Amino acid sequence: MTTVNIHEAKTHFSKLIQEVMQGEEVIIARDGNPVVRLIIYTEETKQRHGGQLKGLIEMSDDFDAPLPNALLSQFYGEQD
Repeated sequence: MTTVNIHEAKTHFSKLIQEVMQGEEVIIARDGNPVVRLIIYTEETKQRHGGQLKGLIEMSDDFDAPLPNALLSQFYGEQD
């Protein structure tokens, strides 16, 4: 753990960021009292909740039926 005062932190900010990226914890102090802790940023994972569109989307009963050959040939570039 590295502790630096605010002036030193401003002067060597890039170096301190490199230390944090290498796993070091950096404390920034004012008048010898810890004020801020620099830590590496990690993306917060958000809980996913389904069902927001329930009742708003309708699917026909044959939505997964095979496509007609004419339409399939357009997808695959085949000529009739």
